[in-house]
Amino acid sequence: MILKIISILSVTTAMSIFLMNYQEQRTNCPRKKKLVLNHFLKQDVGELQACSAIIQGDVDGVDKDIFRKLLTSKKRTSLLSESFYLNATKDCPSYIRDRGFLTVSLSKEEKDFPIAYSMVIHEKIEMFERLLRAIYTPDNVYCVHVDQRSPEIFKEAVRAIASCLTNVFMASKLENVIYASWSRVQADINCMQDLLKSPVQWRYLLNTCGTDFPIKTNAEMVESLKHLNGRNSMESEAVESKKGRWQYHHNVTNVVTRTDVKKSPPPIKSPMFAGNAYFVVSREFVEHIFKSKEIQVFMEWEKDTYSPDEHMWATLQRMPLVPGSNPSNRKYEESDMNAIARLVKWSYHEGDLKSGAPYPPCTGMHRRAVCVYGAGDLKWIVRQHHLLANKFDPEVDDVAIKCMEAFLRYKAIYGRSLLTVDKSDIIL
Repeated sequence: MILKIISILSVTTAMSIFLMNYQEQRTNCPRKKKLVLNHFLKQDVGELQACSAIIQGDVDGVDKDIFRKLLTSKKRTSLLSESFYLNATKDCPSYIRDRGFLTVSLSKEEKDFPIAYSMVIHEKIEMFERLLRAIYTPDNVYCVHVDQRSPEIFKEAVRAIASCLTNVFMASKLENVIYASWSRVQADINCMQDLLKSPVQWRYLLNTCGTDFPIKTNAEMVESLKHLNGRNSMESEAVESKKGRWQYHHNVTNVVTRTDVKKSPPPIKSPMFAGNAYFVVSREFVEHIFKSKEIQVFMEWEKDTYSPDEHMWATLQRMPLVPGSNPSNRKYEESDMNAIARLVKWSYHEGDLKSGAPYPPCTGMHRRAVCVYGAGDLKWIVRQHHLLANKFDPEVDDVAIKCMEAFLRYKAIYGRSLLTVDKSDIIL
């Protein structure tokens, strides 16, 4: 039964049927929509309703056998291998069709507002493909940075997938990415430089990692980015406890270690701020950081700090004259919950919403104090305003990912939520 759910995103031949008849399918023709949806999902009504029930947190009325079987297999014991993708991508048209990649624009608004992605990954090729497929449209452009230390077969599989999609490419320069070091920033910078050379005139840049997953459709992302009206969106706050990360020199080997050597003050006139590695920035922001001598000097100064990705972007966001930035005044501080870049549950902020906690307890597991989402988190997740969420892992809870896949694809096709689905929508 769980294998049938995989077909929510696999889409096989039905996706080509959907795409060839797209204009007809978007008209008010109930029978055509029912036909396409049945082929598209290739599963029975009960399974689709199970995902709808999971996301709503209400399983009353759902076939208990279907629901039980779905949840029994929530942890994947094995993922698709690099060899699978190397073989599947030998025939690109079949790969694109069988794996369910969209090959036409779903709206004029999306076509006229391309988005760029910097994707920094190092493992789990299947999870990379599922993330790419979930955010993929033919109008956007995608730079994939693979950790130089990843196995060669992993790099080959990523290249093979990218070779089948004309708007997806590997970064021209790969870094040995070391946790909490400058190399994580450099990976995004390498993609930024490559993306600026792309013929696609993208409007905004989003960065992702291998445990991210979108919680909005591409159309919803475009709408959110348009509302920014040229502004950037990311966490940026004054955090006294994190000053040591940039006040002292750090040595970088296979790990980052702090020394007792104090660094010179930051070579900028504005204050330092803390945030996280995730950003939503305008094209003008990206162009500016490579043109500004002050920012180039500042970036060089950042290279021996701890987790520069968690304070450099946040600081740039509060510097005067930086396109899309906010003033450094404390009234413009922005938490990760208020920014749209990334939804993250930290273990030390979880609690009872009625008592004022920012989010409910994690239903998956924690990794470095961050929630790896379970299916029980989806009800809360889909109601947030963020564009993507972190972390997802099929080896922790694959049902969470599968139901997000179904939720997003249903909304992308029909323009309405899976939470409103009933049998009359999908039975011929």
